[in-house]
Amino acid sequence: MAEKKKPTPKRTRQSGGGKARETKGHGKIEARDEATSAKAVERSQVSGPSPLPVQVLKPVLKEEIFGARVHHHLLHQVVAMQLNNRRAGTASSKTKGFVRGGGKKPWRQKGTGRARAGSIRSPLWVGGGTIFGPKPRDYSYRLPRKARREALLSALSLKNRDGKIIVLDRLELAEAKTKLMRKMLEDLKVKNALIVIPQPDEKVERSARNLPTVKVLRAEGLNVYDLLRYEHLILTEGAMKLLEERLAA
Repeated sequence: MAEKKKPTPKRTRQSGGGKARETKGHGKIEARDEATSAKAVERSQVSGPSPLPVQVLKPVLKEEIFGARVHHHLLHQVVAMQLNNRRAGTASSKTKGFVRGGGKKPWRQKGTGRARAGSIRSPLWVGGGTIFGPKPRDYSYRLPRKARREALLSALSLKNRDGKIIVLDRLELAEAKTKLMRKMLEDLKVKNALIVIPQPDEKVERSARNLPTVKVLRAEGLNVYDLLRYEHLILTEGAMKLLEERLAA
């Protein structure tokens, strides 16, 4: 008799095959990641220029300028002076003599039983003039020079005491682009800053123009109001030297 063939057992999936498929899948993922990174590199090369690297310095700040006594009352007085000097002073109202109409007496003085009236443009009437209303005037005034100087020293010393002063070797941008200025500030971990430069720089000034929490000033325009308004003070090395010459005793 012919021997009966034994039935072959069914093959079961081994863990090795699964691992092979997983390895194969990882290879596809790695290849996809490499392609994505290559595209990102190409995209970064096509995009615009990046800001030039800036170096944060740690200079020895003069004690008589950045370590002076803080006079809070002078800070208040100088800020009030600056805000008053910015007022246009053009507000103007009309008294009854300047309002059109009202030349005729509304009714006779006696006999009507009504209150006496001489003009329909009386301040007591609707449409009448304004009593003691504002008139165009000049609100500006100046504090003594020594008081203004002490207030500026107080503001600088307050910033230094709080550790909010950053000194850079230079500040140069390849283009007048807002994204370049934002990238530089992100590298410095700063969101709200007053930037002081030694001389006019159109690229830097235009780059910060659309950032609501950033302002660029030249060294000669540094003032108490802007120092207190912004959290950080970013100085270039050249601007710091000009500032020290300006405030030298």
